[in-house]
Amino acid sequence: MSLKAGIVGLPNVGKSTLFNAITNSHALAENYPFATINPNTGVVMVPDERLDYLADMFHPLRKINATFDFYDIAGLVKGASKGEGLGNQFLAAIRECDAIVEVVRCFDNSQVLRYNEEPVDPKADIDVINLELSMSDLDSVNNRIGKQDIRSRVAHDKTAQYEMPILSALKGVLEQGIPARLVKGLTQEQMDYAKKNFFLLTTKPILYVANVADSDYVNLADCAYYQSVKSIAESERAQCIPLSCEIEYEISQMPSQSDRKEFLESIGCKESGLDKLVKASYKLLNLSTFLTCGKDECRAWTFRNGMTAPECAGIIHSDFQRGFIKAEVYDFKDLEALGSEAAVKEAGKLRSEGKDYLMRDGDVVFFKFNV
Repeated sequence: MSLKAGIVGLPNVGKSTLFNAITNSHALAENYPFATINPNTGVVMVPDERLDYLADMFHPLRKINATFDFYDIAGLVKGASKGEGLGNQFLAAIRECDAIVEVVRCFDNSQVLRYNEEPVDPKADIDVINLELSMSDLDSVNNRIGKQDIRSRVAHDKTAQYEMPILSALKGVLEQGIPARLVKGLTQEQMDYAKKNFFLLTTKPILYVANVADSDYVNLADCAYYQSVKSIAESERAQCIPLSCEIEYEISQMPSQSDRKEFLESIGCKESGLDKLVKASYKLLNLSTFLTCGKDECRAWTFRNGMTAPECAGIIHSDFQRGFIKAEVYDFKDLEALGSEAAVKEAGKLRSEGKDYLMRDGDVVFFKFNV
């Protein structure tokens, strides 16, 4: 699955530090604007307790987690939509992404430069991103309106006539610096059409990361910066993940899982903010996981929601899809509750599914096919 989540934000908000922690890589993370120029790409492993459970049960030779790609994109500044800073490069990189992870600075530190030397203000920072992406989208919408208006009037083109009300509604919000994903008055069908055909930056799903100070990480209720980002996310029906990029990077460099677990327990956390972010980003990309298990390998496979059993079989190997006969499937929750595959079968929880079956997150599956 070649789907990517792009990490965006203003300069010096912690994007590259977060990217390094997520991907366990060593991209340049410096205290000056535009330390990142070309996007860094990293493959992210998705933590999955279900896969760990299967591995403990089957003791396979290999355990392979699901993965997806993260982009670390150059910082954006005011005027990016007009080419300021690395604006054109920044916007082009976002177009290649399927979802946006926006890092927002939620800490005070005089040693870390502010791109505009103004006081820390999460809402103002989010407004800058929204405005620049919206202005870029407005140019795209106006260009399309001009073309479709001619087609609608001269050729009575049905596609143009269908698009014009959608484009007009989008233009109305974009002119106000409001992202297209927040437009009102369009049906879900019209929004789906816009996402598929207009390739706008602000229709991409978004997740906010509030990069808080180490001291605020365990007491978020008193962090006004975080509460501001959380409130904005809630108003957009988006998710907000609080974390400290510095702490997460330190955790990622610890040599063992036991060391990481001990450290998290010392600060009162059961799960790292990084794991929460990776899982949330995975869902943001509309991805789910099916599982295969056996003595040779236990593996989590990534699929896009809405894919059929034969399509998912094709993720493993194209021959599986071409010769698909059926899929023997059970829900991981049933295995966990009953304790063994034999018990799952005895309880009648093992199902035989055909070509029209839509795969579900947490399905444990064995595909049968003709060679």
